[in-house]
Amino acid sequence: MLLTRYGIREWMIITLAAAVTAAAGVFFGWWWLAIAAFVVWTALASFFRDPLGRRPASADPRDLVSPADGLVSAVLEVPEHVATDGAPATIVRIYLSVFDVHVNRMPAEAEVLGTIHTPGKYLDVRIEESAKVNESMVARLRSAGGVLLGVKQISGKVARHIVCPIAAGQRFTRGERYGMIKFGSTTELIVPTAEVEKVCVAKGDRVTGGVTVLIRAKRI
Repeated sequence: MLLTRYGIREWMIITLAAAVTAAAGVFFGWWWLAIAAFVVWTALASFFRDPLGRRPASADPRDLVSPADGLVSAVLEVPEHVATDGAPATIVRIYLSVFDVHVNRMPAEAEVLGTIHTPGKYLDVRIEESAKVNESMVARLRSAGGVLLGVKQISGKVARHIVCPIAAGQRFTRGERYGMIKFGSTTELIVPTAEVEKVCVAKGDRVTGGVTVLIRAKRI
């Protein structure tokens, strides 16, 4: 288990605050304060955990893996989407609670075409409307076979900091880390409906980033 590099600043602040509080507790003999500081430090720091050893569960490159850990909150089709250049798209939406790993991963081996940041609201991500009106970042991707894909990071009521340090021309392998959303949030995988052979998950399924296959594409 490692700590994600996307949370270094928060880690330093959390650790410093906990250390000072614990030291004060020990100095004044308030052991309950030292214990409380450790418990709070553990809870906050664990949010930035980044598990080691994760690999795609399938050897088939057509299997698009989950870009995040969490619970599938919706599987739907839309008549058009910016990630697919206006073509009909299939979306698998994943809800991330504050207890989930928040590092985002690439669903397939792909090249980044660009990112689209959309300012918006900060509704609770458990509200369906939040996926449409909250602040978001869409990473537009193109697979080796020319299939357009997308991953959308959506802020929530608590999560108000999307981390997406990628740029057009960068290439990523399937399951590779590329960013995170800090605290509760939503992540979507977007695939052209015409390229979907099979949707492998349903609403209510728990998924693991970089491991669980969400969609099998006809080609990639």
